[in-house]
Amino acid sequence: MQALMVLRYDKILETAHNMDLQQLLISCAKAVSEDDMLTADVLMNILEKRVSVSGEPLQRLSAYMLEGLRARLLASGSIIYRKLKCNEPTSSELMSYMHVLYQICPYYKFAYTSANVVIGEAMKNEKRIHIIDFQIAQGSQWVSLIQALACRPGGPPYTRVTGVDDSQSAYARGGGLQLVGQRLAKVAEACGVPFEFNGAGMSGCEVQLENLQVQHGEALAVNFPYMLHHMPDESVSTANHRDRLLRLVKSLSPKVVTLVEQESNTNTAPFFPRFCETLDYYTAMFESIDAARPRDDRQRISAEEHCVARDIVNIIACEGTERVERHELFGKWRLRLTMAGFSPVPLNSSVGNAIQDMLNDYSSNYCLREENGALYLRWKNRALVTSSAWR
Repeated sequence: MQALMVLRYDKILETAHNMDLQQLLISCAKAVSEDDMLTADVLMNILEKRVSVSGEPLQRLSAYMLEGLRARLLASGSIIYRKLKCNEPTSSELMSYMHVLYQICPYYKFAYTSANVVIGEAMKNEKRIHIIDFQIAQGSQWVSLIQALACRPGGPPYTRVTGVDDSQSAYARGGGLQLVGQRLAKVAEACGVPFEFNGAGMSGCEVQLENLQVQHGEALAVNFPYMLHHMPDESVSTANHRDRLLRLVKSLSPKVVTLVEQESNTNTAPFFPRFCETLDYYTAMFESIDAARPRDDRQRISAEEHCVARDIVNIIACEGTERVERHELFGKWRLRLTMAGFSPVPLNSSVGNAIQDMLNDYSSNYCLREENGALYLRWKNRALVTSSAWR
């Protein structure tokens, strides 16, 4: 028996010797999915020597995917995920890491720019507008919109913003929603825009109609930026908050709804295909980050570690309610929105033009494509994010 184990061990080592890093990762994930502990252990030890948080994009990504595999193997995914949360940097540090990502990648700006242009056009002739943002964060997105509203012919509209928030955003911000309200109110006052802010400090799962303070006679816009994929759906809970929230929003008869989501399929996929999808998606993302900063850049390493790695570990290591990173492809979002009663809003050429202008500051490997009524932001041949509008 011992001799057979040694033979098998040698065979795994021999096979692994001819594998590149990607093949090693995939083989290791396959072994984990099949509960082949010997193969998984051998490959993890080999991977440990080949990964690096300051190496090439795949080496950096592999370091975090290996952490996810170890966590899954030890059935400690949720423990490690919570531990990563407990060991979060201070709120000011986390803000600076998020700002680094904001500066070096266009993903946040893509979301802000596309939604702002769509909402601005939809509200062109309205006297009273109300924007509900389901991931308000710092509220930065609305500064440029308030400034644009101030320049409107005939004067700015009365503007209300309702910011929905979760504890993670509150932590990163270093305080509650009143900070966002105060900041936006100052901007609005300086611009001469009549303004009101309503804070709803809760996750999307907890939001009820009364939290949104919708008033008669106002034109409503709803913004879902990288947020709906955190809502558990029918595969997780009978409450199906993902579809419940969409139906609630539809009942408010909004003039426009903007949706930005990662173009990745990790929600209901079993572990092994989910691992392969995550590897493919984040390889492109890490390549795009690599194009903007040197490999030994400490800020970049910290930004990846604190803002991206935790998501990767969650996708790989966690299941059920513990897995909160549950991305869906645009086709699935389109089906959900249609079933909730929404219709797509055709995107005006001004949306694409605004994003194209923004992309001029970034690598030429980013490109924009319009398909199926949505805008797709791609890195080389891989679609990473989609933006769409609904009513």
